[in-house]
Amino acid sequence: MKSLIGACVGAFCLATPALAETPAAIVEDVQGKVDGIAFMDYVAPGKIIKLGPKASITLSYLKSCQRETISEGVVLIGAEQSTVQLGEVKRERVPCDTNATKLSEREANQSAATTFRTVRSDAKAAPAKLPTLYGVSPLVQAKAGGTLVIERTDGKEPTISVPLKGDAMVGGKFYDFGKAGKTLTPGGSYLAILGAKRYTFQIDASATSSPTPIIGRLLRLE
Repeated sequence: MKSLIGACVGAFCLATPALAETPAAIVEDVQGKVDGIAFMDYVAPGKIIKLGPKASITLSYLKSCQRETISEGVVLIGAEQSTVQLGEVKRERVPCDTNATKLSEREANQSAATTFRTVRSDAKAAPAKLPTLYGVSPLVQAKAGGTLVIERTDGKEPTISVPLKGDAMVGGKFYDFGKAGKTLTPGGSYLAILGAKRYTFQIDASATSSPTPIIGRLLRLE
């Protein structure tokens, strides 16, 4: 078995001469022996993951919204889905918005400015299309040490202010509203403020408090 796995890894390496460093997927769950990978890690195309006996991993792809649960075998990370040898994979496409998974500071500020100009200039104008989260409890990626402020922009709602430090951060870089028992309103539009960054987003009108795949509620602010 070890020699067969080694051969598969060698074949994968030959098939991927150039490796991209941009994250392709996030690790939502790890069960059993999986070396070099942990919960909430990002993985880039070309990454090879070996799963031990009875081990499994759940990956969600940022670009394709493809969610995979893989049991045993050898996994090669692709751009939109994995290639699996000697193991089993179950795939499902989950609700997610790729615009919410990564936005540069410049784009974020432009997004916020455009939204507020639209509101001020013409209340009857069609609202700007905002990145959408499909869970009422966002999972926010941000650098630890600052303070995250969430404000409702289309109605009255108490402002949420969260210090991003210590035990509040999952893996040192994520703040989980669900873990903290905080929720936003389905259908609501919001402004996230982190230092000089301004980022607008909305919660899908059908979002509920039931467990939601990470990729559907991930908001990357760094």
